[in-house]
Amino acid sequence: MTKRKLHFSLCGNLKESYEEELTIFETDFGRLWLCIGIVILLGVIPFICSSYWLYILNTIGIYAIAAIGLNLLIGYTGLISLGHGAFFGVGAYAAAILTTRAGIPFLAALPLAGVITAGVGMIFGIPSIRLKHLYLTIATLAGQFIIEYVLVQWEGLTGGAEGIPVSNTSVFGIGFNSDRSFYYLIFCSFIFLTWVMVNVLRTRFGRAFIAVRDNDRAAEGMGIPIFKYKLLSFGISSFYAGYAGALFAGYMMAITPEPFNMFLSIEFIAMIIIGGLGSVSGAVFGTVFIVSLSEVLSIVTEFLMNVGPTTGFAVTIAPLREFVFGLSIVLFIIFEPKGLAEIWRIVRSSFRLWPFSY
Repeated sequence: MTKRKLHFSLCGNLKESYEEELTIFETDFGRLWLCIGIVILLGVIPFICSSYWLYILNTIGIYAIAAIGLNLLIGYTGLISLGHGAFFGVGAYAAAILTTRAGIPFLAALPLAGVITAGVGMIFGIPSIRLKHLYLTIATLAGQFIIEYVLVQWEGLTGGAEGIPVSNTSVFGIGFNSDRSFYYLIFCSFIFLTWVMVNVLRTRFGRAFIAVRDNDRAAEGMGIPIFKYKLLSFGISSFYAGYAGALFAGYMMAITPEPFNMFLSIEFIAMIIIGGLGSVSGAVFGTVFIVSLSEVLSIVTEFLMNVGPTTGFAVTIAPLREFVFGLSIVLFIIFEPKGLAEIWRIVRSSFRLWPFSY
């Protein structure tokens, strides 16, 4: 039995096999920092942050799960969707109905809500057999409006505009009724689902998704059933959105149709474009950026509305959040089209090549 040796990074691409190309971590140093990051995330941050910061972090964790799913659909498979916010809402309502009316424990309702949302997402993904690009985008936009209409009008199931209260969120007798307790549930789910996504992308399914994105006709010529993989991409992406929506419903303790609108879908797209298309870490970076930007805009608007001379001006700029998000997307597309993930790669490479980098 040979003794395992530590691996350190060297300059250049020295990989000798396809297995080495598919490794998640090139060095043991990367694995060490992952372990340190998980310890800090789960063992330190919950105890040093106030309730306000835990709320921000919990929001980031929930949205990051949904953004990772959307990045699979758009960044890896090349299928643009404007209905991700609606699928997020389907997961939220599915979890609420399962827990309050069917009596299913919240922990079991989380994956079930994801599965239900995956089924809905695959239904709206059927047009991808014939449509692509702008036409598929319009089809998913129609799905967004259809789901919004159902959430409001089907009062017998969804409660209409009044929504559904969600109170039964206990797991094994442990009540998730505080920001800290929900923090553990959210980020344990986030770590697990991120690990699953990274490993899915290393399999033949991940390579097929990328082949469909790069050239679907060439992929079909190589024997890849493109419609099957498009539907599978819609299903996995919607599962992540539904799971995140279920977490959102449990965390908010009550849901109404208002949050799951068109603007939420645009927010998710902004997250993955700013973070970096085709990058799991980019989806997380983009989520942190968008949630932080949204919170900063809210604080600035509230401050200006409480200052006498700028009260009228603050009322004018309050609806301009959409403009700021759109401007951010445009600026990133122009100046850094690969997003924050590319900036992080450059910074990481600079440290790796130090002191020879400049």
